[in-house]
Amino acid sequence: MLARGLLCELCAKLIEFFRNIVASPDFLIKHRKSDKDFSRKRKIPFHFAIYFLLGLPTGSYEKELEGFFKAVMGLDIAVNYVSSMAWCKARMKLAYSALIDLNSRIVKYFHAHFAAKTWHGFFLKAIDGTTLRLPEIDDIVKYFDPRTPKNLGKCPLARVSQLYDPLNRISCDAIIAPLSQGERDLAVMHFSKLNAGDLVLLDRGYACLWLFDLILSLGADFCARMPSNWKCVQLFLKSSKRQQIIRLPLAPVEKARCLREGIHIGSFALRLIRIELATGQTEVLLTSLSDTTCYPHAIFGELYHQRWFVEEDFKTCKCWIELENFTGKSVLSVQQDFHARILSKNLTSMLSFHERETIARPNQGLKHPLQINFSHCLSVMKSAIPLLLTRPVDTLAALLQALSALFLKSTGPVRPGRHCPRKPKRSNNFHPCYKAIG
Repeated sequence: MLARGLLCELCAKLIEFFRNIVASPDFLIKHRKSDKDFSRKRKIPFHFAIYFLLGLPTGSYEKELEGFFKAVMGLDIAVNYVSSMAWCKARMKLAYSALIDLNSRIVKYFHAHFAAKTWHGFFLKAIDGTTLRLPEIDDIVKYFDPRTPKNLGKCPLARVSQLYDPLNRISCDAIIAPLSQGERDLAVMHFSKLNAGDLVLLDRGYACLWLFDLILSLGADFCARMPSNWKCVQLFLKSSKRQQIIRLPLAPVEKARCLREGIHIGSFALRLIRIELATGQTEVLLTSLSDTTCYPHAIFGELYHQRWFVEEDFKTCKCWIELENFTGKSVLSVQQDFHARILSKNLTSMLSFHERETIARPNQGLKHPLQINFSHCLSVMKSAIPLLLTRPVDTLAALLQALSALFLKSTGPVRPGRHCPRKPKRSNNFHPCYKAIG
């Protein structure tokens, strides 16, 4: 275990790395909307526009801007330093690709410099999708979910997908796209972030041979839950076998897709695995890990369970950081808010990584092991992000030590095997004209 000072130094280097990227002239040129944008000295320069979005703004512009500049300028009482109109004009100059680029770079930095957790030497990457409710603004609806007789009168939606590291609680890649784009197509877009040595976890909706073939052609492996309507799965379930090595031929339609996408068509040994759940249900997994000696049957139940953390992350995004509570009325603002909050969540997860691992170690004298309260971490980071990104570098260590102490004090018990039935909840409706004051 590293000493507290070394941990703070590691996190300080991450923040310094982040700030250096944003301060780079090349980064500004690459991610502004036009050559004239952010070329003059204004109250909201390029880096302030990014930092303000990372502060998880969910209230009115006036309240959020006053809080941001109070922290940045070290004031005792907030002042109306910039108007909401000035912020609206500034954000229209910022390309949302800046937030995607920043997220990609810090994820690589985290895996390279932190003691990131792996499973049997693999970095786990879970892919899953969901939908987000959007404000009923004409431009937003037209782009994400055009009105048709079938969806007329329903809330407009966007399709969201993410490539998630469940062991380290990091969103490696996230996409918000029109509802017309399918989850499998978005999954293919994530594959540019895959590396050799990754193990991809997939739910039943992603089960198709051309997608498996694509993963293998990239040097990665996969483990997917299979739907029961596949013939090979039905035959396997009728047998008494716990596992079986098979080779599945590509159908003509899938071969055509592989040729169109430039995917190598090969014949791979795949492994079917039967998992008996505590509920009495049986699930069938298909994996490219065909070596039964290195990867015995007993480890796959726990492996596939790791995919559940991507579902929990969507709950975090929707409930705790209010991903559907958009702060603007344009397509650009929707994309900015989405990617900024994913990035803020990642920063929080990275800065609390060592505290999370410290708390997760066996606690003597306690009935249940403890886990960090991530919702409290996010709440703390909302006010800490402006300080971490704007205060002098030599003050980062003290700020990070204070953050670490707050993270460690807020914990909760882990109760293994606890199951709670899902209850329908009343959906939160966010209205642009009625923002919360706190």
